[in-house]
Order: sequence, then structure tokens, then C-alpha cells
Amino acid sequence: MTAAPQHEPVMLPEIVEALAVRPGGRYVDATLGLGGHSSAIVAAAQPGGRLLGIDRDPNAIRIAGERLSSYGDAVVIARGEFADIAPICDEHGFHPVDGILFDLGVSSMQLDMPGRGFSFMRDEPLDMRMDPEGGMTAADIVNSYDEARLAALIWEYGEERNSRRIARAIVARRPLHTTAALANLVEGVARHAPGGRGAERIHPATRTFQALRIAVNGEIEQIERALVDAEGLLGPGGRIAVISFHSLEDRAVKTFFRDRARDCICPPRQPVCTCDHRATLREISRKVTRPTDDEVARNPRARSARLRVAENIKAAA
Repeated sequence: MTAAPQHEPVMLPEIVEALAVRPGGRYVDATLGLGGHSSAIVAAAQPGGRLLGIDRDPNAIRIAGERLSSYGDAVVIARGEFADIAPICDEHGFHPVDGILFDLGVSSMQLDMPGRGFSFMRDEPLDMRMDPEGGMTAADIVNSYDEARLAALIWEYGEERNSRRIARAIVARRPLHTTAALANLVEGVARHAPGGRGAERIHPATRTFQALRIAVNGEIEQIERALVDAEGLLGPGGRIAVISFHSLEDRAVKTFFRDRARDCICPPRQPVCTCDHRATLREISRKVTRPTDDEVARNPRARSARLRVAENIKAAA
């Protein structure tokens, strides 16, 4: 049997505390990955606790299933996208729940596994699909989008200042089918752009690869839909914890939690409230939680992680 990839889940103690995990509770890990968070959550929920893990990646499901097998019927694993959390929970009779975790973005396994195309550290096909069995690949986008659409995508999802130059170079050089070809192209654009590479700590292709990955997997579009449905699954006092690694992800989560925590969402200058909105969530902290310096030293990939948590304040129906 092939050994499971090494994996250190981000902010593990903080997640167990954020979800206020208790014995007998019912929890959902909507982004199962290799099962690191799930293992800690279900362990803290014993005796009597249960966990539903969801992931779209069949490799993650296989590895996490092996890791969590010792918990028997206390763990249920389902294949699907986190945006489909409501129908998946309905299918497995998993509601109401006491806590839901979303760990957004690409997993360490997906970055490290050869052939997936998430990283430019190896030369491999431009794929980037979290579900490798269907959907548009990064190569499809790179080789079919027009220049304006490519530039907009790289700017919006990558916040890349050279987005127009990169899009122009892609169109001029395509077809591009490998990670090395794209990374080398972007590095060349950065080198000849005004200001050159400057003192940036990251590889110049990082933001372009991030933008393509987000677009391929529809990550931003899925977040609000998932959060709306997740809120509806919570029992009284249930919590949602979200780890994000990108400012766009964090902004979407922050906006959702802030809106749900307000009694009025009318425009600020409107003199009289007409929205009839009532708060349904309470932010556990308005300040984002970040990994400790010790964790970042152990696991540099945790550096950009941001945790936000909200609690259901609606009474039981």
C-alpha cells in the first residue's frame, strides 16, 4: 500500500476550539482533504459524536477514508463539491448540525501530487481540476479565452498587475499545454515589465496559476452559495468556521458573516429601515485569526491562512 502523503492541517487546535466541538455533536467537514481536521474533530466529539466529510477529489476521499476508518460508523464520507453541502447532508440525514468547517483553496496533496498541474515546480500538463474526472482544465482556458477575458480573469482572481501583458503573451505564444511553458512565459513577461521582478518574495507566475485554479474550479462562485446553505443546516448555537488563503475568498466570507450579523442591511444613508432583516449569526470575533509564528515556521504554507467563525443565534424552529 502506498504511504499517505504527509499533511499538517492548518490551525488545528484553533479549529476544534472555534467549532466548540463537544461529545455527542454532529459536524461536517465540507472540504475533507486528507482528513486531518476531520480526525481531530471526530475525536473531540466522542463519545457519541459523528462527522460527515465531503470532497470532490477521489484521491482525497480514498486517503481520508483510510485515515478515519478506525471511527467506524461515526464517520460518513461523501464525494461532491462543498457548494452542494445541503443536498449531501439531506441524503445522509445529517441535519441539524453543530459545526461546519470549510478549508478553502487547494490542498497540500493536490499541490504535491504529480500530474495534477497545480504547481509550476514540476513540468506537467496544465490541468488544475480538483475533480480530475470532469470539467474544463487550465489548458482549456489558456488556449481558448480571448485576450480581454484572460486579462480580466488574471487580474480579478490573481490580482496580478501585469495581467494584460501576460494575457497578450499567452495569446501570442499559444497553444500552451504544460506548467513549465506557462510559468516560463509569465516569468519572461515579469522580467521585461516596468520595474522588473522587484523584491517580490513569490515566483512571478504564482498569481497567474492561482487565478487559473480559482477559475477552473469555480471557487469564488461557490463560497456564498455554500455559506447560505450551511447556515440553514445549523442547529441553535451551531458554528461555521472558514479558513481562506486568498483575499477574494476572505472578503466573501467576511461580507457574508457581517451581513448575517446585522439587524439592518439598508443603505447607510437611508433614514428608515425597510429591509426587515434580522441578524441570524453572531461573529465570534470581528478580527480574523491567523496562524501562530510557530505554526508558520513548521508549515510555511499556513502563512496566508485566515480563519473566521460565526455562530447561529436563531432559536430552534
